[in-house]
Amino acid sequence: MRVLAVGKRSFVTGFRLAGVAGIEVKTSEEALKEIMKMMQDKEVGLILVSDDAGRPIRSKLTDIRTKQAVPLIYEIPAPSSSLEKIEYRDLLKSMLKMA
Repeated sequence: MRVLAVGKRSFVTGFRLAGVAGIEVKTSEEALKEIMKMMQDKEVGLILVSDDAGRPIRSKLTDIRTKQAVPLIYEIPAPSSSLEKIEYRDLLKSMLKMA
């Protein structure tokens, strides 16, 4: 299974240096479009999304997660992001309500 990164240039470049393929996007809507394409690829097991691209579309990503477990979509702080506490318990509850 493949791992792919989605985000702005600095985020994707960092992962490319580590050997992970990625797609550069400029907007959250563009990121969502690329993620939807990746969800159709059976070879993709993990999608790493920069938090600056994922934050505006987080509810849509949660909806996608409830409908399809693989590939896993995981948000990671972008190089310029500030530390944000994510309540995974609340996220899980919202996912279970949608299912």
